[in-house]
Amino acid sequence: MSRLSIFACESQPILLEGLAKVLAGCEDFDYQGSVPTLSDAFSAARQIQPDIILVDHSAGLKAVFEFIAEVKSAAGKCQTVLWVQDLAEVDCFRALRCGARGVLKKTSQVEVLLDCLRTVGRGDVWIEGSSEQQMDGNERRSAPRLTPREKQIVQQICEGLKNKEIAEALSITAGTVKVHLMHIFEKTGVKDRFELAIQGRKLLGLDSPAIPRRGPQSAELADLAEPELKYTLIQGE
Repeated sequence: MSRLSIFACESQPILLEGLAKVLAGCEDFDYQGSVPTLSDAFSAARQIQPDIILVDHSAGLKAVFEFIAEVKSAAGKCQTVLWVQDLAEVDCFRALRCGARGVLKKTSQVEVLLDCLRTVGRGDVWIEGSSEQQMDGNERRSAPRLTPREKQIVQQICEGLKNKEIAEALSITAGTVKVHLMHIFEKTGVKDRFELAIQGRKLLGLDSPAIPRRGPQSAELADLAEPELKYTLIQGE
């Protein structure tokens, strides 16, 4: 059996001891240790090249987003999962757009932690609460049959457009966009615009969930500093 190697960037000994014990009891995981700082974690990512790094966000979101993007650039094999107390949906989306493959709460049950690691290890994106709705396998391939217009709207959602902007781009009314979104949610089982943006690529028949990115790494990081992000309004239109 191929084992997933797990590394952690975390400074709390109790959490690390619990993580080590949990992973030691699973045959499909290999816990390779931890470091307390992002700089040490970056060195470990390049030298050890674990499959997954669990990353605490206590150093600040800007530093963590930069770390995620740097790991993705320098150690492509290594996937990052944000390990947090809590995180706003807009920041969750920004982390994923930088290259994180999952966001996991430290208060999650052990089964949720393991589910997250296995999902990311398979190459999928994992968001707590949506693992049952991952666009994986034959169940999803044959389920939602979106119309051409619905597919256009999914694409626009993935690009971060609001209902009014979608309506203008497609020469329809904002009310019509809302009706199409209701049908899309019913057909696909996704629960909101955020999850639709995460799962959009698979709904459109592409290989895997992906987060829209703009340009090279430097452009991504510059974008994080912008005061307005299109997805700040994803919960309400």
